Amino acid sequence: MRWWDIDRVLELEKDLFPEDAWSRGMFWSELAHARGPEATRRYLVAEGEERIVGYAGLASSGDQADVQTIAVARGHQGTGLGGRLLTELLRAATAFECHEVLLECRVDNIPAQKLYERYGFEPIGFRRGYYQPGNVDALVMRLTTDQATEEKNHG
Repeated sequence: MRWWDIDRVLELEKDLFPEDAWSRGMFWSELAHARGPEATRRYLVAEGEERIVGYAGLASSGDQADVQTIAVARGHQGTGLGGRLLTELLRAATAFECHEVLLECRVDNIPAQKLYERYGFEPIGFRRGYYQPGNVDALVMRLTTDQATEEKNHG
C-alpha cells in the first residue's frame, strides 16, 4: 500500500466497517512507518479490475507483530484472498524477525476465526467491549514462529 492507494482503501474500509472505519490520518500514520531502514509496518493492497478488493497491515515491535487489519471486499470473500493477504503479513513478520504474531478478531466473526486457526493462531484471551459502537468483545489470538514453521511444513 502506498499513499496514493489511501482514497481507494478508505472506500472499502467505510463499506466493510461503517461504524468504526479507520480515518485517512490513521492510514497515513501507519504508512509513515512502512518505508526505509527503520520500517516497523507492512501494508498491502490487492487490486481487482480498477479497484482495490482487499488490504492488510502488520505492525512490529521488538520480537512481536500485530495484525492491524485485514479486509476483503464483499464480492471477494471466500475466495482465498484473505488467506493470501495473511500469508504475506506472516512473511513480513518473519522478515521483521518477530517470534509471535497477535491479532484481535470480533467474537462474532467466525469465518475470520476459522481462517486464523487454519494458519495456526490460537485463542489466548478476550478484550471486553473492544469494538465500538456496539460494545462487541474481541477474541485475542496468537501465533508463534515455531507454529508458523510447523504449519508451513505440514499444511
